[in-house]
Amino acid sequence: MPHPTPTAEPLPFERAPPPHHLQPYEPAMALRPAAIAAFDALLHELHPDAARVDADRLQRLAAWLAALAPEQARHVVDERLRCLQELRTMAADPAWNCEPALRRRLERLFAYVDQDEDLIPDRVPLLGLLDDVLLVELAWPAFAAEAEDYRDFCAYRRLEHPSGDAEAQRAAWARDRLAELALLQHHARVSDSHYANGRTPEPVFRIA
Repeated sequence: MPHPTPTAEPLPFERAPPPHHLQPYEPAMALRPAAIAAFDALLHELHPDAARVDADRLQRLAAWLAALAPEQARHVVDERLRCLQELRTMAADPAWNCEPALRRRLERLFAYVDQDEDLIPDRVPLLGLLDDVLLVELAWPAFAAEAEDYRDFCAYRRLEHPSGDAEAQRAAWARDRLAELALLQHHARVSDSHYANGRTPEPVFRIA
């Protein structure tokens, strides 16, 4: 099954056209191997099953982004920055208590993207944030389920206005969602069941 991605259109990290089909982009080509290795190590600390990051894949991805129209390239970056901001909001929300291990991974992610001088320095035109959004993209499966639950909790909080403190609001959300799930399961069992004899009843009228 495809792994979850932060947007409906994943970055073509593993399927970008080969470099000879695209205009090379010098900042991507000049990256130091040690910096790429450190980036890849951090990525796999966040999500052990992520794709491997190497110079060739980075070059192809950078060339692909550089070949886009400026507004389209900005959209690619901004979509993933919005997902990053969603993770920041989730981590800062007192009503949402992330597991300690997940919170540590979030802190490592935030610490990286908050650096100006990382794999690709933020001052590099267009590509300065490519490594940041690539990290969000490839590490997203580690955060996807939590982010989805948080979206649902925010929708519940906005519509239902649960009372009480942060802990009480989250408890109300969990309780009501479990009740909804139990009701759906009950309806499914009723829909799948037959009459008491376990057989579909014979029709009242028969046509010879």
